[in-house]
Amino acid sequence: MTRYIRYALYLYGLIGFSIASSGSYDDFFAGLQRDDAGAVRTLLKRGFDPNTVNSKGSQALFEALREPSLKVVSALLESPLTQVEVRTANDESPLMLAALKGYLEICRQLIARDADVNKPGWTPLHYAATGGHVAIMRLLLDNHAYIDAASPNGTTPLMMASQYGTNDAVKLLLEAGADPMLKNTKGLTAIDFARLVQREDTALLIAAGIRKQNKGAW
Repeated sequence: MTRYIRYALYLYGLIGFSIASSGSYDDFFAGLQRDDAGAVRTLLKRGFDPNTVNSKGSQALFEALREPSLKVVSALLESPLTQVEVRTANDESPLMLAALKGYLEICRQLIARDADVNKPGWTPLHYAATGGHVAIMRLLLDNHAYIDAASPNGTTPLMMASQYGTNDAVKLLLEAGADPMLKNTKGLTAIDFARLVQREDTALLIAAGIRKQNKGAW
């Protein structure tokens, strides 16, 4: 009889733990969506895993960046348990997403947590250049981002800035030493990328940069 009582108590405790865990899970992601950093910090202090994924398999840090819930992002990054070098199915990192969205302070926090500035393939600098976020581009370059990083198809940050970013982003890369003569796997240069979207002013800016680098010989 005693054995059965112990077994019943064990089941009761297990069920209670499962219910509590389920409640914490719901509270955590509800707090994330509301950008309620206080609620998230409380759960983290109680031992909730900051790397928990949602029902779609997406890690909490990515979800907070996507919402955006930037106070919760900061709360997550305060936890030494939060993994900053995780990837989506598309091989995107939290630093890449923050760079694309223009979250300068979050980028600083991620880099301080040793987020990979030079991950293989598409890089945070590609993403920052795509968004034309000059301050983030400077931050990445100051932290040794490779300026001519090649994506899987050979596209460089300068090419992305030329087609999608701003002229200020293009200027920054050229002045920092980006090579405007590089070609991707389709044989396209940064000038070609600009002309794909009829950005003739950008194409002329890059051409001027080439002449300056070659001292007028191009």
